[in-house]
Amino acid sequence: MNGHVFYRKLNVELPLIVRGKGVYLYDDKGKRYLDGSGGAMVACIGHGVDEVAVEIGVQAHRLTYVNGTAFTNEPVEKLADLLCAHAPPGIGKAYFLSSGSEAVEAALKLARQYHVERGETQRKIIIARTPGYHGNTLLALSASAREPYRKIYAPWLLDVTMIDAPYPYRAGPLGDSSPAMTGEAFAKALDRVGPGNVAAFIAEPVGGSSTGASVPPPDYYARIRELCDAHGILFIADEVLSGAGRTGKFLALEHFRARDGGPVVPDIITLGKSLNGGYSPLSALLVKTSIVDTIARGSGSFVHAQTYSHNPLAAAAALATMHYVRDRRLVERAALLGAELQKALKTLLTKGSGAHMVGDVRGIGMLAAVELVADRDTKKPFPRAMKVVETLVKECLAHGLVVWPNVGHANGHDGDLIMIAPPYTITLEEIDELTESLRGALAATAGAVLGQASLAQNG
Repeated sequence: MNGHVFYRKLNVELPLIVRGKGVYLYDDKGKRYLDGSGGAMVACIGHGVDEVAVEIGVQAHRLTYVNGTAFTNEPVEKLADLLCAHAPPGIGKAYFLSSGSEAVEAALKLARQYHVERGETQRKIIIARTPGYHGNTLLALSASAREPYRKIYAPWLLDVTMIDAPYPYRAGPLGDSSPAMTGEAFAKALDRVGPGNVAAFIAEPVGGSSTGASVPPPDYYARIRELCDAHGILFIADEVLSGAGRTGKFLALEHFRARDGGPVVPDIITLGKSLNGGYSPLSALLVKTSIVDTIARGSGSFVHAQTYSHNPLAAAAALATMHYVRDRRLVERAALLGAELQKALKTLLTKGSGAHMVGDVRGIGMLAAVELVADRDTKKPFPRAMKVVETLVKECLAHGLVVWPNVGHANGHDGDLIMIAPPYTITLEEIDELTESLRGALAATAGAVLGQASLAQNG
């Protein structure tokens, strides 16, 4: 590409987006794109919301930065109050950073420091799930199962114990009775490594792009919580993608109940993406008060700091976003319109010339995935070399639709799926437009795949 910007994707000419409004983005040539994935599952209230822009401007005039180790500020205090009011019982503290990766990094460090301050210095093992993803900083990436990244950075990553993620579409012959689906995979991992050596278990309550919006069985997290309680392990709920209303609840973990019927309460929650709606970089840790109190009584300081932590401008943007969500009841709308979105996307399984490529459509609320397969009966994925999802993403853009791709989930190498995560404000008419654009892109992709197969057969 021309110009001086170093982009993640090289040798690709990216469209120049000049403005956004509602669910739409507009490039410099006048083309309109329906933002069907909210960017990277971020734009929860849509683009160009005047009320949020005004609040950001007011805060920019008032105060944009103070050192979070020397001062507090009004926006972070108010945002912390709001988020803790939405949190499960016992969660009473909020720590603010700039990205989801940073939040996960800090959450894992906090878990380690908590155990050290209690004298349990042997607790250093992290248990995470595969497929799974928690971010790109090195500790977060260590807890992730992204082979293309790990192949390069493996010498720098920590050894994290991985268990199979609950993935209903690929759960195997045992289905919901498999250890991955019941939580017994976690129990078996504890037996292997010794539960007294484990600092934390981290999981996305509802799968992100790694398992394509997969929803675990209803009692999965009740079992996880029981095991963590029995062995003194901290449970980190990574809600960076699924939280702040995306699934039709403020937290995705609210869809699951404990054995006694009450909420499943994690020890630490990470938030990002929909927390700020894309209006300013911000992420958060929500933490049990008892954890913070332990450190306060011990060393008196969390051994982690970043320049832009507790930033007033970013907090003001997130506060305005959350007020917009609250005042327009957009979490409830995500549940109501999300059901219509899921229903519309299910028609991709049966209608259209690309339907034979669609292995599964799944999700909850305003979070959905379409998984592509070479054979629907066997669930056989396309070979990675065919780059099927890359073709689909390109065809979607040609049809004026933005979606988010993921690869490698089927076996660590092969697998193609797209994520659908539009703004909570999307209308029924826009859901129809999204679905029909995707149907057209699937048909074009099916034609391209057929052409590849024909070329390969003819040599």
